[in-house]
Amino acid sequence: MQNLLSPLLFLPRDIKRRVLVAVDGIIVVASLHLALMLHMGSLQLSRDTPLWVASVSIAAASLLLFKWLGLYRVVIRYMNHATVPVVAVAVGVSSLVVLLASRLTGLSLVTLPVLVSYALLMLLGLGSVRFLLRELYILSQRRLRRPVVIYGAGAAGCELFAALRHGGEFEPVAFVDDWRGLDGALVEGLRVHQPVALAALVEEYKAAMVLLAIPSAPRCRRREILRNLSALSVPVKTIPGSADVIAGRAQISELRDVALEDLLGRDPVPPFPDLLEANIRSKSVMVTGAGGSIGSELCRQIIALGPVRLLLVDNCEFALYAIEQELANHTRAGRMGTEIKPLMISVQSREGLETIFGAFEVHTVYHAAAYKHVPLVEYNLIESIRNNVFGTLNLARAAMTARVETFVVVSTDKAVRPTNVMGASKRLAELICQAFADTGCRTRFCMVRFGNVLGSSGSVVPLFHKQIEQGGPVQVTDPDITRYFMTIPEAAQLVIQAGAMGRGGEVYVLDMGEPVRIQDLAVNMIRLSGLEVRDADHPDGDIEIVYTGLRPGEKLYEELLIGGEVEATRHHRISTSREVYWTWDRLRPFLNELEAVLAKFDHARLRQLLVSAPLGYTPEDDIVDLIWNARKQQAGPAQGSPGFIIPFPETNTRVDPLISIARTER
Repeated sequence: MQNLLSPLLFLPRDIKRRVLVAVDGIIVVASLHLALMLHMGSLQLSRDTPLWVASVSIAAASLLLFKWLGLYRVVIRYMNHATVPVVAVAVGVSSLVVLLASRLTGLSLVTLPVLVSYALLMLLGLGSVRFLLRELYILSQRRLRRPVVIYGAGAAGCELFAALRHGGEFEPVAFVDDWRGLDGALVEGLRVHQPVALAALVEEYKAAMVLLAIPSAPRCRRREILRNLSALSVPVKTIPGSADVIAGRAQISELRDVALEDLLGRDPVPPFPDLLEANIRSKSVMVTGAGGSIGSELCRQIIALGPVRLLLVDNCEFALYAIEQELANHTRAGRMGTEIKPLMISVQSREGLETIFGAFEVHTVYHAAAYKHVPLVEYNLIESIRNNVFGTLNLARAAMTARVETFVVVSTDKAVRPTNVMGASKRLAELICQAFADTGCRTRFCMVRFGNVLGSSGSVVPLFHKQIEQGGPVQVTDPDITRYFMTIPEAAQLVIQAGAMGRGGEVYVLDMGEPVRIQDLAVNMIRLSGLEVRDADHPDGDIEIVYTGLRPGEKLYEELLIGGEVEATRHHRISTSREVYWTWDRLRPFLNELEAVLAKFDHARLRQLLVSAPLGYTPEDDIVDLIWNARKQQAGPAQGSPGFIIPFPETNTRVDPLISIARTER
């Protein structure tokens, strides 16, 4: 029957409408005759010519009224229960036509019981034909669709089922839900199975995908489900979260790749509103590195808290333009009158920073500008130290001169017992702010330290996604390497709250949860993409994981604390620690010498200075700076020892001594 009706289902829409009108006309005539036969108990009525004339007239009038009521504007393939009232009204109107015709023609056969039977037969006929055609259309499309299993048989799962049935790509074949009360029940005509049956369902139906339809489930539950699904090596997609659906930012039918936040992240903790607003509401705020991953998210959250002014500081033109445009659209759509000032400047420009602080009143600074990519910093030591250390120094001094209230440094777990220059430079930036806090200046300095964030520039997660899309191999530096992960929004929110707690000089440490083995992350990402890892146990797998070795300055694991003296704060995901530092009187001559070494490009002496400072810096590799190696090769093998200092031409450039920091009051 399906093959016979297939040509009809794919006819042009106007022809299908005419066919449906003809079928409706037959249903009207047949319903009237059948109703009369049922009550009169005779088949002789079929030979009554006046009755046939009346029936055809009633059918013609009914069809005109059906068209006027909009019955033929309903698209059969998208028809649902909302169509029933339209059909019922059409049946009621047709019954009135029959009643009116019987009165005008004196057709005494049409009694009230006959009229009721006619209405019921019409309702059954019109409704059945339409729903039958819809099911035949869906059945005809089923062969072209890919079978999928929906995980979650609640309201979201039912909405997803309806959306997929009307789509043209996927065909739901089963529901899976872990609530035992639904085990064996029928939802939308499909049986609900327990999760233990998922592997068998995928095999039985050759399911092309598992669709996760539990938008309101806590993240810890989603993480548990995804880890179980990763063992199936079947693609997994998910629907948007309930917050996005309620806010209108997404629809249930929008299938998305599984977010790594669901696989690695924690359930968010409600923020403390007073901490969020303390340094921002009705104040002038500056964010350095505003175009970066953390800086841009800080800007998004800050602008929602109602600052008077937001200064965006970045030396990357495109990044600054992108965040400025995004925030400008945000304020136009919202109700805030925040001034947005995009300032294209490097934190290495001391005079420029002082000019900015003089031109704009600033109450709070969030310092996120830094070179963070570990291997690139190792290849460019001089410029990285200038930016990360002396950029922080310039900004901090300008902030103190302008009597800024709060100065928050966004730091990193790599600053704890660093084996790379990036971590050493960030720890040195922390020392600068700790020393300034010790002077008793009016500016409150605090540092917030955390690990990797998901989706940041240079993050391993987008790199793995790209390698999987290209068919592999997925490159992991070491099978035992671990890292902490946190979502960018959570990190930015905690940075803002931690900055509001400080009295001056504290190092705040964010609770990063449990460390994650990068190899396990790679395996889960491969399997959730529907692929199998190729290894000795699975030689026919899809994607191989290769180990490239630790990069320059990289270590197997990261730490968050230097010492063991940790104090809890009112926020259970933020701890504080007071760590060893140098006073400004001791740190100042060190920075003077460090600046002189940078001016001479003396990489060997630079390393010696970093090792001598209270940074815990213990390099495990030789110097790999690109300029250092190039100059060393030019000098020849006779001078090729690691301690060799490359002579650079003397210049008349004078290294300005760093100014003393006096205790100032407003």
